[in-house]
Amino acid sequence: MQIDSDLLDRAISENSKEPVFRLYGWSPACVSLGRNQKDDFLDYDFLKFENIDVVRRLTGGRALLHDDEITYSFICPVSYLPHGENVTQSYMEISQILIDKFSKFGISLEFGSENGVHTKFDYCMLISTGADLCYKGKKLIGSAQCRKQGYILQHGSILFDYNIELLEKIFEEKVDTSYITSVRQINSCLSKEDIINVFMNY
Repeated sequence: MQIDSDLLDRAISENSKEPVFRLYGWSPACVSLGRNQKDDFLDYDFLKFENIDVVRRLTGGRALLHDDEITYSFICPVSYLPHGENVTQSYMEISQILIDKFSKFGISLEFGSENGVHTKFDYCMLISTGADLCYKGKKLIGSAQCRKQGYILQHGSILFDYNIELLEKIFEEKVDTSYITSVRQINSCLSKEDIINVFMNY
């Protein structure tokens, strides 16, 4: 995520007019905290034992476990988007890239509901907002934004698969699978390479 931050700063310093789209993974696994999120729910001894790092994002929201997933980031000047000044509209315009690409696999994604927020949860994927993408009502991609000097950074987690037991130990709360889904659950034949490759033609 430091690379995301560096790319944002470079775009600003160079007054870049073109977007930057990036996909990446994590090794070792890592918990990312939202910009203003407290970390008092984390057991750092357990995370160290499991070889899981912790970082804090530029963007807000709740914590994510970056493990069996693909992280995306999109950086552009506000003026690049038709409605870049409007936060809600800009989420929709950037997320349309994800919707279009997943449609090539026959996976139809839709935006989450603004009314489905459960604020007691520390785990981001259990909270659905209008910025998220869902499959048949279950959250698949969680996204967050930050803005700096006329530029937007939007990044998020595409959940490829998840380990419920590990998630519940990290976040100390029950993971209700009626709220979330994964690529593997939707189509077990798809690989991470398949997903990455479909974005190569963006």
